Amino acid sequence: MRVSARAKINWTLDITGKREDGYHLMDMLMQPVELADELELEPAEEKLTLTVSGFPRVSAGPENLALRAAHMLREQTGYRGGAAIRLHKRIPVGAGLGGGSADAAGVLAGLNRLWGTGLTQAETETLGLRLGADVPFCLRGGLQRAQGVGEILTPQACAGMFWLVILQPCPGLSTREVFGRFRLDARENRPDQLAAMAALAAGDWRKLCASLGNVLQAVSAELRPEIGQGIAALREHGAAGAWMTGSGSAVFGLFTRAQTARTAQEQLRRRWRSCFMTHTCRESLLLEE
Repeated sequence: MRVSARAKINWTLDITGKREDGYHLMDMLMQPVELADELELEPAEEKLTLTVSGFPRVSAGPENLALRAAHMLREQTGYRGGAAIRLHKRIPVGAGLGGGSADAAGVLAGLNRLWGTGLTQAETETLGLRLGADVPFCLRGGLQRAQGVGEILTPQACAGMFWLVILQPCPGLSTREVFGRFRLDARENRPDQLAAMAALAAGDWRKLCASLGNVLQAVSAELRPEIGQGIAALREHGAAGAWMTGSGSAVFGLFTRAQTARTAQEQLRRRWRSCFMTHTCRESLLLEE
């Protein structure tokens, strides 16, 4: 079985509070993009194995979310067999693009079908939440408003596809460190969620650009000044607007024409190797048996 596990962008990211256990309360608009990792899943008699190719510095050890997802699914369902998992990484690591969560979602959905373990969508999402707050979204896909710690998903209307250039101008960031530095009284880069939802529903890129924001952007840019440089470069190369996704370190630019996006990607890749032209999608996962 082959699975395309797609990256996501945060059109918006707001933080509305903090729970007693230390987790922040989120309010985000997230959507899958075409950029994807590729998984190949084959049944095996007993062992669960993982091999990784593509993007450097990605461990195939027990901490890898794809392998953890396979072990968790087998433990949860009592399945006795194994699987050989081959993962080809294209999504940058430590970028706020949800690559690890997408891989975990791909393994959960793919092995649930391959093994015939019969978990429902809701049961798979509940299991995925134990691996990470973005995993339920990566299982469900679509344009979603994500609240709570990211697990409360509300589907949103989206009138069309948007062209994007995504680049990672610097090494990855620790999500924990970024959230640890964030102050709840911060007001910089706060999005207008209702206006953003209305703009996406109407396909109005002008109103969309005016309403987007990410409250973590200033914190991450303090740790990695290259983030600001990447955003400025995207705008200089024709992006209607540019922002950071998630807790960084990747940034994305919204383009109104495919050719403008392609030209920008070609030019920006001369400076930053990790630079991709892509577009928004409906599905987070594509499974092919």
